[in-house]
Amino acid sequence: MVVSCMKYDCTGVILAGGLSTRFNGKNKALLQIQGKTILQYIYDVYVALFDEIILVTNTPDEYLDWDFKIVTDIFSVRSSMTGIHTGLFYAGHPYAFVSACDTPFIKKEIVEVVLEGIHGNAEWIVPQTKSGLEPMCAVYSKQCLQNMETCMNNEKFKIDKCLRKVPTKIISEKKLLEKDPDLISFVNVNKPEDFCKAESLVIMGGRS
Repeated sequence: MVVSCMKYDCTGVILAGGLSTRFNGKNKALLQIQGKTILQYIYDVYVALFDEIILVTNTPDEYLDWDFKIVTDIFSVRSSMTGIHTGLFYAGHPYAFVSACDTPFIKKEIVEVVLEGIHGNAEWIVPQTKSGLEPMCAVYSKQCLQNMETCMNNEKFKIDKCLRKVPTKIISEKKLLEKDPDLISFVNVNKPEDFCKAESLVIMGGRS
């Protein structure tokens, strides 16, 4: 897969390793919103930006028809950090942009705002909204791997605490609002009621 317009030395990573307990075990990535899977919405953004896309999952057989690299967790504990670590470890580029598989409204413009931080010396480039830091819409340098491994070996899985000492660039909410006035890029489909809201947003034109 070659994207001639790629501007960033960065791999796109999608995490699809959750148990989806709130959906009775259904795979959230493959839930359809108006005839299109959540994963497809994310993939369409990624393919325009990255020449390498990695999916981190513990059920690889469900994604064999997709055009991306499939990897499974290196550490056995299920957590966001283990997925981020795995995607970053296997990334062919020195940076990885990471998103969860349940964010159907992630905007290309928001991803680009985060990617612009690569040109500095930050090892972690992360948006911040009123809800706090958004580590599932962030860029990680391979320099973060050692910190992550140390934390996980000590059974510490909070991303913000693990990376608090690494050079960090925070993307302000003000800058995010310029590209995504409703911040729908950060909407997660965690529960069935979230799924219903997501369908409504698509119908109303929140996502084409």
